[in-house]
Amino acid sequence: MDTCKNCRKINNRINKIIGQLNAVNKMVGSEDVSCEEILIQLNAVKSAVHKVGQVILENHLKHCVNLGLKNGDGDEILVTFSKAIEQFSRMT
Repeated sequence: MDTCKNCRKINNRINKIIGQLNAVNKMVGSEDVSCEEILIQLNAVKSAVHKVGQVILENHLKHCVNLGLKNGDGDEILVTFSKAIEQFSRMT
């Protein structure tokens, strides 16, 4: 992500996720919070992490893949894009 145009956006999302995880951690230690509530919050964290992955994959496509194609590195860039999609698909 050398030319990340969304780095601030990604960093903000990650910081929010860290805050969510800290809140879930506190919930786990509380007797007043039900397991269902904790699972709801964990699902929200999972969705947020998935969205970060989408933003990174979009950035890779718009910038890295595009640049590679313009530079004539089509075959190589398609291999790296395929690997990126494979990694993203494992996040679900």
